[in-house]
Amino acid sequence: MSSSDEIPVPQPAEGPRAFGLPGTLAQRWNALAVAACGTAVLVLGYRHRWTNDDALIYTRTVRQILAGNGPVYNVGERVETSTGTLWQWLLAAGSTVPGVDDPLRLAVALGLLLTVAGFLLALDGTRRMIRLRHPAGALLPAGVLVLLPLCATWDYATSGLETGLTFTYLGGCWWLLVRARAGLDRTATARAAPDQATGDRTTTDQAAPDRTAPGGRALPAIAFALGLGPLVRPDLTLVSAVFLAALWLMWRPAPRTTLGWAGAALALPLAYELFRAGYYGVLVPLPAIAKEASGTQWEYGWGYLVNTLHPYALWVPLGLLAAFGLRELARRARGWSAQPVRTADAALVAAPVVTGALSVLFVVKVGGDFMHGRMILPGLFLMLLPAFLLPYGRAAAALASAVGVWGLVCLLAFRPPLESPDDGRIIFDSHSIYQQALGARHPVSQHDHVAAPRTFTKVAQRAVREGEHTLVLRLPHDAGYPLVRMAPHVRAPVGGAEARLGLAGAVLPLDGVVVDLLGLGNPLGAHTEPTAHAKAGHEKPLDRAWVVADLTAPGTPVPSGVDPRRVAAARHALTCGPLPDLLASTRAPLTADRFWSNLTGSWSRTHLRIPADPLAAERHLC
Repeated sequence: MSSSDEIPVPQPAEGPRAFGLPGTLAQRWNALAVAACGTAVLVLGYRHRWTNDDALIYTRTVRQILAGNGPVYNVGERVETSTGTLWQWLLAAGSTVPGVDDPLRLAVALGLLLTVAGFLLALDGTRRMIRLRHPAGALLPAGVLVLLPLCATWDYATSGLETGLTFTYLGGCWWLLVRARAGLDRTATARAAPDQATGDRTTTDQAAPDRTAPGGRALPAIAFALGLGPLVRPDLTLVSAVFLAALWLMWRPAPRTTLGWAGAALALPLAYELFRAGYYGVLVPLPAIAKEASGTQWEYGWGYLVNTLHPYALWVPLGLLAAFGLRELARRARGWSAQPVRTADAALVAAPVVTGALSVLFVVKVGGDFMHGRMILPGLFLMLLPAFLLPYGRAAAALASAVGVWGLVCLLAFRPPLESPDDGRIIFDSHSIYQQALGARHPVSQHDHVAAPRTFTKVAQRAVREGEHTLVLRLPHDAGYPLVRMAPHVRAPVGGAEARLGLAGAVLPLDGVVVDLLGLGNPLGAHTEPTAHAKAGHEKPLDRAWVVADLTAPGTPVPSGVDPRRVAAARHALTCGPLPDLLASTRAPLTADRFWSNLTGSWSRTHLRIPADPLAAERHLC
């Protein structure tokens, strides 16, 4: 083993008063600091509890699962609308508990608890990391103080989305990686003890890590947990890859062991990917196709990043922390001539920082989001992890005080604007927007969304009551909501074509058909080419002619506001080229042959794009 991979053997504490406080008092202080940060997240998150339309998208699928219809949005149409796979199934499992009658309320409670858990795991992981070098002493909250005062942190502690589970995954990965690093020390100590008993001296560069020692037995389970990123959110695949690489750099296992770890990490994500490809016919959740998650829109993404940083003057605490980090690197560099570089320590600290930076870069690359701060939060969380807490010292105390003053000002005075259209796209303070739209301070139930006086809700409820097998069609520019008779082959008793997919899914019964006019839950709309850029992730407004052609019989009167020529072109295009197979992959009965056909054709379907204009699509496909 080279000297650069030397495994440090733990040394005794420097004394009971190391780092400013007696040992017992320091431990109590550290426990209080961690608990106070967790409590702050709990209180602020609870005070901002709410849900948005995207949360209703999750809960309709959960209700379909509980009703025995499978993980679908519409009965008879296999479409994956849930970006967070584990969050969907966690809500489904939790909704089976007696007394849970509204999955949306469950999403609020679980989201808040998981956010708190994520912060506590992160804080404890950083505490354990510091103990590797400083076995005793008081710790000061620093990096965590950057996140606590942000409105985005409070808002997405609930919201009904998978953000809480994301925080738990990120905090848990950090905690497990620190544990794996500590296992190296336990392995070295276990191997050194017999030699000390016999009077022999074994240098650390002669003692390779022992995977069967107490520190190494949990590594396959750690690899399994680190590999769950793609199931939490597809973009967290990056976190899984970098953290697994850091784990490998720490332990440098033999090739056979490496394969075992890789198998543990990939087992569940690969199994679900096979299921997804065969069941849904594509390789990613449909929102990833609708939002063109592999695209590049740097200008919009930069605007989204600035929209997150600027309202809070985040440049101030991030600049201070960066300067402190560079100072610490310079100090350690001066000591490297006398002390070997510890690859394990470097991999441990670098993993979250590098992953966080890459995560933010990915968000900027794809063009950001329309919800203020939401997609930047995980990257900030990761980059700040090694500095969540700092060992007591003059420089650390000055830094923590400065960040604390900024945090207090931020908490009391800094708020994001309601709408930010200056960057070419509209970015919303979604929490405030939904409070105003729904007329509720804490809209946390499905009833809160359905009870709001919206035109679509009123028309759809009337269509359900009348039971005339009609589709509620939202016309462009909110020009009206006419009722259109659906074709006999459409088994649903009622339908709704609406841009707010979650609302439509909450208003209509589970056996009703919901058509997403923005493509997130519609197999046809998701595969059209982008035509709009005002709102990130909503660049594929579905031409109403496609809806009429798909769900009505030939000869059905076309409602005013829809061009009959485009309807005729759409009817023809639906019979041409790859479109019949695309629709069959989601609507044909799921036989063994259908599953295999879906699986083998999933790559081409995932990359399929058609013109959004029915006239152009007819010319292109037919």
